Amino acid sequence: MSKLRCQWCLGNSLCENYHDKEWGVPIYDEQKLFESLTLEIFQAGLSWTTILQKRKNFYNSFDQFDYVKIAEYNSEKLNSLKKNSGIIRNKLKIEATINNAKAFINIQNIHGSFAKFIWGFVDGKPITNGFKTLKETPTYTPLSEKISKTLKKEGFKFLGPTIIYAFMQATGIVNDHLVGCFRYNEILEIY
Repeated sequence: MSKLRCQWCLGNSLCENYHDKEWGVPIYDEQKLFESLTLEIFQAGLSWTTILQKRKNFYNSFDQFDYVKIAEYNSEKLNSLKKNSGIIRNKLKIEATINNAKAFINIQNIHGSFAKFIWGFVDGKPITNGFKTLKETPTYTPLSEKISKTLKKEGFKFLGPTIIYAFMQATGIVNDHLVGCFRYNEILEIY
């Protein structure tokens, strides 16, 4: 008997695997949070499948998403990334990644950790929406607008409420697994 899954991942083994093992699971690890935010930025305007297909290349090209190393990238590294066919070669997104690594470190210095900062918007507990269909799921919310504005004030680039909402879903800040999805209750049981 096959498992019931969220509609967005159906029919694509990469997406189904990502959905089953990662999407919506609360993340507190700094490097994984930075990775997720970076990949959501690169996904803007593209399909998530494209990002998943290139994920390993992103991981290798961006030093395993080590934001401390990325913050130190020079123009030579920037130019090599812009020529790297294994990733999305969008100059603005690549430059934003380097910039965002610096802003990420700044938030850590001010708040102790990025996880503490970002999870502070929901008092450390995921928001569970309980949507029954994909149509009910928003692309952004007032909270994602607030977080986006705050991050921009902190120096982050190339993000907005839609990217931030996708980031919130991916990192478990919101549990947007549909009510009938087998992962919905599994995520609830974490809390």
